[in-house]
Amino acid sequence: MMDKARFRWLHPYFGGKPLEAITRTLIDKVTEAKLAEGVSNSTANRLLEVIRAILRKCVNDWEWLDKAPHVRMLKEPARRIRFLTHAEAERLIAVLPVHLADMAVFALATGLRQANITGLPWSQVDLVRRLAWIHPDQAKARKAIAVPLNDDAVACISKQLGKHPERVFSFRGRPITQVSTKAWYAALERAGIEDFRWHDLRHTWASWHVQGGTPLYALQELGGWESPEMVRRYAHLSADHLAPYANQLAMLRKPCDAEKGTNPSQGPEKQKGQLPLSS
Repeated sequence: MMDKARFRWLHPYFGGKPLEAITRTLIDKVTEAKLAEGVSNSTANRLLEVIRAILRKCVNDWEWLDKAPHVRMLKEPARRIRFLTHAEAERLIAVLPVHLADMAVFALATGLRQANITGLPWSQVDLVRRLAWIHPDQAKARKAIAVPLNDDAVACISKQLGKHPERVFSFRGRPITQVSTKAWYAALERAGIEDFRWHDLRHTWASWHVQGGTPLYALQELGGWESPEMVRRYAHLSADHLAPYANQLAMLRKPCDAEKGTNPSQGPEKQKGQLPLSS
């Protein structure tokens, strides 16, 4: 629905024009027009991403163009990673409907994206080996993902046995296709959690991993990220490997209490400003 609205917005600029007429200059004019509406750079970039994706298909998939014009993206401020504390997660799970609570627990246990959870078939789960897997054509990065199942994930999947012949997660006998429902937002409100999307469950999973000491290279493989840069956004949540360097400064401190003005080379009487009595 959002892409359809973007296509309607673009129609006055691109409608009826041959592909060869869509140049960098025209795309820059579209960018300026969108920004003139007072939108943020990130909102304008979502529109530019649609243009870029279509032009790339025209070159790579459909071969309608020999070369696509470069789409210059706007700078966006780095967003704070939104993740839940363990207490917040427990509050949310407690007020979610059972079918959504099970899926949320599974998301927090595996870090899988929404589409991979809703579309997970029984044929890609092995409870004996405690493993699930995502095929390359099902992954965002087009890269296969091995998903080790911890105790929470195994317990969650075991509850689903016998509910649906093909899909792991279902509701009233039908596969679940949407999770960001009224029930989801109502549960967030009851739990007192603001500014949180379903995808932030994946951020929460990754943040908990890093805070627990999981190395970034292992997290990259677990999450199926294509590049290390995608994982480094969580690096600031753990500084264990930097602690020895921070402690080097502790060696520079002197064994005196400057705040109290004491000096261990002086006796008790001198510390109090008194002279010792002569014999």
